[in-house]
Amino acid sequence: MPGGDQELGSYYVGVDVGTGSVRAALVDQRGILLAFADQPINQWEPQFNHHEQSSEDIWVACCIVTNKVVQGIDLNQIRGLGFDATCSLVVLDKQFHPLPVNHEGDSHRNIIMWLDHRAVNQVHRINETKHSVLQYVGGVMSVEMQAPKLLWLKENLRETCWDKAGHFFDLPDFLSWKATGVTARSLCSLVCKWTYSAEKGWDDSFWKMVGLEDLVADNYSKIGNQVLPPGTCLGNGLTPEAAKDLGLPAGIAVAASLIDAHAGGLGVIGADVRGHGLACEGQPVTSRLAIICGTSSCHMGISKNPIFVPGVWGPYFSAMVPGFWLNEGGQSVTGKLIDHMVQGHAAFPELQAKATARCQSIYAYLNSHLDLIKKTQPVGFLTVDLHVWPDFHGNRSPLADLTLKGMVTGLKLSQDLDDLAILYLATVQAIAFGTRLIIEAMESAGHSISTLFLCGGLGKNPLFVQMHADITGMPVVLSQEVESVLVGAAILGACASGDFASVQEAMARMSKVGKVVFPRREDKRPPRENPKASSMLSGKKLLLRCQLR
Repeated sequence: MPGGDQELGSYYVGVDVGTGSVRAALVDQRGILLAFADQPINQWEPQFNHHEQSSEDIWVACCIVTNKVVQGIDLNQIRGLGFDATCSLVVLDKQFHPLPVNHEGDSHRNIIMWLDHRAVNQVHRINETKHSVLQYVGGVMSVEMQAPKLLWLKENLRETCWDKAGHFFDLPDFLSWKATGVTARSLCSLVCKWTYSAEKGWDDSFWKMVGLEDLVADNYSKIGNQVLPPGTCLGNGLTPEAAKDLGLPAGIAVAASLIDAHAGGLGVIGADVRGHGLACEGQPVTSRLAIICGTSSCHMGISKNPIFVPGVWGPYFSAMVPGFWLNEGGQSVTGKLIDHMVQGHAAFPELQAKATARCQSIYAYLNSHLDLIKKTQPVGFLTVDLHVWPDFHGNRSPLADLTLKGMVTGLKLSQDLDDLAILYLATVQAIAFGTRLIIEAMESAGHSISTLFLCGGLGKNPLFVQMHADITGMPVVLSQEVESVLVGAAILGACASGDFASVQEAMARMSKVGKVVFPRREDKRPPRENPKASSMLSGKKLLLRCQLR
């Protein structure tokens, strides 16, 4: 519930649809969260690598959380609404009813989720075309983008889905349509996941070359022919029907949306860093890298001019911050990988029992257990003989190889709680080394990065944050508000309301530094000359060579 002593002012509602839940927040003009609510959403995995959701379920969850966060508030003070969501594919018929994206014909399951990898064959064929649009996705299109998923639907569900389809939405755009009745798409979604160019629009030759020429018909009406920058006010604002569902005033401004990771970037990257001793103080915002880490991780770097980074998505113009080019690195599984490694270990039941007895989360318990067993040596050195290659769901960046698999080397016969804790540490380190490789690829191509701005669920784990600082050798900035993605969504609503002159102004006013975590110099040598770092990176590179043989 919001505090009763808040001064009167303007409020904004941000809604974030993640992989496993919908979250909402009421945010004021200073970027402070006054109320928060979340609601789990269903997922289906009818077969391996097929991941599905329901747009109806998600909208119901959106309504539940927005109604909660505005309880006790004068609704006249709510000025704007912003949505962000995963880049999942929503399929509707010509009357906007759900269509099945599965062989079972279940139309309730009408979303192919972002992490779905069913379209492996299709993305291989798309990449074999070597079409010029691919240079804007790091040279290789990911199976997680929308073109291969659309081609899979055409080739596998022609009668039950493809021929009946009237609208294909990115999930963020579906939400803004549901709220306003406006089918305009966000520049963010179309540029990042659909091959749209902010400068040139759609490229007819690409869709014809890959076998999706029917989407060109009617001026791309099925996938979007009106494209707006994120934060633009849509139509006449919130419709009366949607207002009733969401518990918000009809007519309030609704913003063109963002993908969830991009909302996180918006919520952190513009913070005022003065007084924190950071190298990025007084430097262009292009010296900052936003890392949004939850189920997966996304690495957002911006530049004034386009930079082409092999294996890293982009450059995308104005996809996150207006007027800047965006490069987006990523790791397909991070939080999901940590869960997988920990929950699959023989000592997991013991961990659960001990964490419950202490009223701790399993990760808080593991972190404290690592402090016990490290004795006098730095915790990072516990894994000197144990290495994890983290690509259990392929490599998104910088190798851009979805066929890579995960590996562990250095295992022993013992399977006690100490072993579980060290495997957990090695997994966190492997993810941090993945971030380091992405940064090195971006810097080799022309980026100059000095500071990491981290948000998302994994940002609440101090070990995860510290390992990223130690392994990259860069300070990590955490926001004052832990829910930075929701702040980003609220920034969209604030911009749509007209209360700020620009996205950049809203970012500066509503993003604030909370804590800075600096790299530890435990052997007094620079991190990239640290023998532990060199040993671990050599181990990771050895695993890579084994996989690529």
